[in-house]
Amino acid sequence: MVNQQMNPTTIGKRHVSAISTIDESTSAETIVGLKIRGLRNEKRFSLKMLAERSGLNINTLSLIENSKSSPSVSTLQQLAKALDVPLSAFFESEPSAKRIVFTTHDHRPGAEFSHAFMQNLGKDLKDNAVQPFIVTLKPEAGSGEQMIVHTGHEFVYCLSGKIEYIIEKESFTLIPGDSLVFEAHLPHQWTNIHHDESQLILVLYPADQHEEPGGRHFPIE
Repeated sequence: MVNQQMNPTTIGKRHVSAISTIDESTSAETIVGLKIRGLRNEKRFSLKMLAERSGLNINTLSLIENSKSSPSVSTLQQLAKALDVPLSAFFESEPSAKRIVFTTHDHRPGAEFSHAFMQNLGKDLKDNAVQPFIVTLKPEAGSGEQMIVHTGHEFVYCLSGKIEYIIEKESFTLIPGDSLVFEAHLPHQWTNIHHDESQLILVLYPADQHEEPGGRHFPIE
């Protein structure tokens, strides 16, 4: 359910200037909008170019950048892939590479979107070689019709609720305590089949440190 890249989270001057006004009172939608615009400017993409690369409507992008629309995780996944950045780049601040990351239960960096709440447990980890998340899925949240494929391995551990994973054509139903580990090049998709929220630990181990599996892992609209 999620994707990232190694050190492409380094923020250029244009990106820094775009997010310099962010503080603790800034809404998640505003933070995401500012960071998308900053990353787009850093890559020297026009709004039209990013729309074409991501497959999103240009008007939708404009609304997101101007904090007038809250993007789904699926939309962020498309943007992360188009911008060649980790999904976490949209809600992290001033990244600095660390060899050790200690995160207390009440200080997990995260962001809430239309059908999921993501908490990044590996914020600023050097090279993002391991990308751990706690993901809370709303009822009926799913990754869509298109199967997800990326490099490396994927680990999923169900904390609560009930989640269905389909890997190739095989179905796995996870309830609390169940886990999955698989080669992520195998086409896969997921759905929260619980009547309430489901929560899981998702750990991505990309083989290519220039790939962002976290950004690729969430639904593609």
